Amino acid sequence: MKVSTRNQAAGLAKIAKGKVKAVAGKVTKNRTLQARGRAQEMVGKLQRAVGTQQKSEGK
Repeated sequence: MKVSTRNQAAGLAKIAKGKVKAVAGKVTKNRTLQARGRAQEMVGKLQRAVGTQQKSEGK
């Protein structure tokens, strides 16, 4: 598997995990968990963007 594809897949997984954490934090009224979930979503979006950029460069 290419690095770009691997980064895109890992990014999507982190986005999904972050969304689950954010919703769990909201339901349980745990602001820390909610914030960590949002942060993980952002990391996933960044990693996915890196993979997209790599793909456009042909890596």
